[in-house]
Amino acid sequence: MTQSRKLLYFVSVDWFFCSHFMARARAARDAGFEVVVLTNVAQHGGMIEGAGLRVIHIDLDRRTLNPVSGLSSLRRVWEVLRAERPDILHQVALKPILIGSLAARLAGRAKVVNAIVGGGYLSTSDSLLAKGISHFLNIAMRLLLNPIGSRVIFENPDDLTSFVKNGWVKKKDAILVRGAGVDLTDYSTGDVVAEVPLVLLPARLLWDKGIGEFVEAARKIKGAGVSARFVVAGGADGGNRAAIDEATLVAWRNEGTVELWGFRTDMPHVFAQASIVCLPSYREGLPKALLEAMAASLPCVATDVPGCREAVTHGDNGLLVPPRDADSLALALSTLIRDSKLRQQMGRQGRLKAEREFSSEQIVQETLAVYKDLLAA
Repeated sequence: MTQSRKLLYFVSVDWFFCSHFMARARAARDAGFEVVVLTNVAQHGGMIEGAGLRVIHIDLDRRTLNPVSGLSSLRRVWEVLRAERPDILHQVALKPILIGSLAARLAGRAKVVNAIVGGGYLSTSDSLLAKGISHFLNIAMRLLLNPIGSRVIFENPDDLTSFVKNGWVKKKDAILVRGAGVDLTDYSTGDVVAEVPLVLLPARLLWDKGIGEFVEAARKIKGAGVSARFVVAGGADGGNRAAIDEATLVAWRNEGTVELWGFRTDMPHVFAQASIVCLPSYREGLPKALLEAMAASLPCVATDVPGCREAVTHGDNGLLVPPRDADSLALALSTLIRDSKLRQQMGRQGRLKAEREFSSEQIVQETLAVYKDLLAA
């Protein structure tokens, strides 16, 4: 790879790039790429530039399905591609993939890597709106997701198999890179021994993260006289259609069953206070929160859905429960709350699994190999 190569990331929001792609972008920079990041710059533009990367702002509303807004974004991306002329365009999540792939087809030249990072609102919602656009989405995915010469990265084998079966991706172009990885050196591996176990749900305040079920499970556990603290560490995400409304959050705060800690920048410290990590999500790509929990030697309770079951092996490093099932969630959490030896055993297994399968270094090298292969094609 030479200095003349240019890599452009197209990601919806800057915080997600920093959390999930910064390590890969730095490695690409060190490998000789000029790295440019096209994203909605909110609070993390300085962090991106501080890493020696160039950032370009785009107004991208993740909530809207307005075609006029889509055309405006398409024009903006087309202009950026024409001006920057990247050798590789790496696009992350559904909206950038659809808009960017069409813009790349119009602008020409760039080789495309599309990254599927979970189904998002459309895959978890039962709303008429989500169902109503499924036919359009199917056509768009067939036309834009896997153009000739592109590669499509999946975070879990369930999604990879499904997309190939649907005819959205050719099998030869589908690549498994399991999540964002985790920097193992950031997390303490000591067993957490607390008189009152702390159950942590690290996620944005979205319904499809299973936070409603978590609150209900906490009520059941506390109602049964089991002593434990329940914490949600994550900020609001008004740009997401699954965002929990403020009235509900206020009611939960007043109730006091679950503590809402808000957005935190010191997550290794937050994990160090926890005894159990819980993620009852409806669907994921491969959640970094579970990888961080494993790196911190914490047992995990998660839902038996794509993404989560890639990280958590039932009975080994945690417990899996059905999605949208507060009763099963309460039972699994109660089992671990009551059994400190089981927590420690599962936590140690999780750390070993993280070291073996999910280190940041491994994910970086797998991603760079995709770039190398694409340039050589």
